Amino acid sequence: MTSTLPLADTLSADLLPYQDASLTTAERVDDLLGRMTVEEKVGQMLQLDARDDLRDHVLRRHVGSILHTSPERILEANRLTAETRLRIPLLVGEDCIHGHSFWPGATIYPTQLGLAASWDADLIERVARATAEEVAATGVHWTFSPVLCIARDLRWGRVSETFGEDPHLIGELASAMVRGYQGDGLDDPTAILATAKHFAGYSETQGGRDASEADISRRKLRSWFLPPFERVAREGCRTFMLGYQSTDGVPITVNDWLLNEVLRGEWGYTGTLITDWDNVGRMVWEQKVQPDYAHAAAAAVTAGNDMVMTTPLFFEGALEAVAQGLLAEDAFDAAVARILTLKFDLGLFEDPRLPADDLDTVVGSAEHAALNLDVARRSVVLLENDGTLPLTAESAAPVRVALVGPLADDAQTQLGDWAGGSGQAGWLDGQPREMITTVLDGLRAIDGVSVRYARGADILTLEDDPNGRTFPDGQPRPPVVVPCAPDERLIAEAVAAAEESDVVVAVVGDRIELVGEGRSTATLELIGGQNALLDALIATGKPVVVILLASKPLVLPASTARAAGVIWAANPGMLGGQALAELLVGRIEPSGRLPISFARHVGQQPTYYNQIRGQHGDRYADLTQAPAWAFGQGRSYTTVEYADLALARTALAAGDVIEAEVTVSNTGDRPVRETVQVYVRDAVTSVSWADRELKAYRQVDLAPGESARVALTLPVAECTIVDAAAVRLVEAGTFELLVGPSSRTEDLLVAEFEVR
Repeated sequence: MTSTLPLADTLSADLLPYQDASLTTAERVDDLLGRMTVEEKVGQMLQLDARDDLRDHVLRRHVGSILHTSPERILEANRLTAETRLRIPLLVGEDCIHGHSFWPGATIYPTQLGLAASWDADLIERVARATAEEVAATGVHWTFSPVLCIARDLRWGRVSETFGEDPHLIGELASAMVRGYQGDGLDDPTAILATAKHFAGYSETQGGRDASEADISRRKLRSWFLPPFERVAREGCRTFMLGYQSTDGVPITVNDWLLNEVLRGEWGYTGTLITDWDNVGRMVWEQKVQPDYAHAAAAAVTAGNDMVMTTPLFFEGALEAVAQGLLAEDAFDAAVARILTLKFDLGLFEDPRLPADDLDTVVGSAEHAALNLDVARRSVVLLENDGTLPLTAESAAPVRVALVGPLADDAQTQLGDWAGGSGQAGWLDGQPREMITTVLDGLRAIDGVSVRYARGADILTLEDDPNGRTFPDGQPRPPVVVPCAPDERLIAEAVAAAEESDVVVAVVGDRIELVGEGRSTATLELIGGQNALLDALIATGKPVVVILLASKPLVLPASTARAAGVIWAANPGMLGGQALAELLVGRIEPSGRLPISFARHVGQQPTYYNQIRGQHGDRYADLTQAPAWAFGQGRSYTTVEYADLALARTALAAGDVIEAEVTVSNTGDRPVRETVQVYVRDAVTSVSWADRELKAYRQVDLAPGESARVALTLPVAECTIVDAAAVRLVEAGTFELLVGPSSRTEDLLVAEFEVR
């Protein structure tokens, strides 16, 4: 059998320089690069699907990386690598988005949008660290996470993958996730490569359609879309993934201004760029901006791409480009050097980091489950409460709960996109049911609660896309969603359960077939029989608590204005049902805050809070422009008051620090974790600008009746705009510091200051 031992253990004692671990990475890269053929260099730039022909990938195309693996495929790929001339180890990548997404028995956390509702960077760093430990143990070196896209159109199918709508919050949480993944350095065997994606502006879609042209100016990119990426670039995120879309007619894959002038030039980024799935091929068969794979490969290499994800014909195209004189033979050197640098820094030449023997002690561990429960508790947002919550027994008899809704016991849907049953990984139908606690499971485990369950409605069925089951590149087309009609029998069962209960808990939302790449929605309403179900339940006169278990903000029917409570749980992960049950009965305090605004109607899009000043009026002729719930909102089981906002100084220079204090008081009878939010308004700007922007926040724990004088600091240098020349700067003049529990102007105290 071919040896799979590390290279240094199986060659002679006379090591070549690139095999000598005592040399610097730069020295080893330089030596190895000088020994490689053009074919080997082109192959190093390829990342291909491990489910395809591994032998062809490794031995003919000299592939540098694989993705979508199993332990068996990783071992086989390593055996094949040992047969190659230079025996360059493979980088193994995977979409480990909110946990080790496609590994059976891995810990699946709330989706990224759910994590963002915690507003807790330290907690999110711990999630990423725990994820890295599980991922590294399985022989995977690279996760395609976090997402730094700004979610502004709720119709877009990938909202759940984002940290929401605010650049500052995105930068805080993404940086934490990068730190968690990469740990103290890549020489740590539990460290994995983080990927900042999708660079940049990918989420600014047309009509919410995935990967459509992003009609966005360079100044607008600099104003809001680039700052989170700049932050993680400067903090050491080792890889960036490029978006599918084009901007101003130029695919991001070949956008010289963005990749070279800004990222590598202005920011000095030295990390590795990877395309998204078949970006190079899409320029030929979808965007039709390149005539063939030779020209597409030449354009991608010239623009500075390093790793080309799942475009197998890049290999033949790049070699043909050399033959035609479109590329010089050394055109690949810079990209290959960056790829090899990752491999040397990870120590893969000495230890290819194959799957560990003790996977079960790491993957899905009890320690990670405890963290997962903590995160799920922090991710849930209480939006409305008329006092019905938390549920308490009026007598010695149990509280009778009618638990209804199609998602009350849907284990796999609870996990959301990029999880076991979400469809991207054909080898996995779902995560183990015994690891998942649904809302039904959670409530049944609570003493003092009697549960009667009824499904009440169905959501959807599927039909094949009339254009065929696959796209031109062979990837499957998402099937067409067909909403289910209201089922009078199911509704009657739910109403009967409600009439015999003290309170109704209705769990509604969306399913995975409505979420993800290529699955944007034209509407935001609940589909299937869910609206009819809610209408019927609320008509009973029983108190109804609506749990919206949904990948993104959805529009609830008008009847829910009479609901006793509304809770949003953004696909809360494996233990989300336990967290929701605990919240309902008051075992935990609601502390989640919205990272994204909720629309009242799909026609309001976009509804993000930091919009540009200057429109006529503040409403539509037929509807307010105000969101149903705004960025930063979230209720507690107590009441909190803000008072006495004061600044230490009101005349400041650009190099100074704003120092402020505000009194925050818990005026109720339950403890609270309050998220104190700090916004800035520049009163007069040289160009049109947002009315207010989040610049800082602090979380404060207060006991019942406790008050705290909360200190807030913010560098004046953060109070910037991007001017007409696309330069970010602080302009002199009057500013307002806005402090409170949400982004709504009516919730914010105001203190004025001047910048000289």
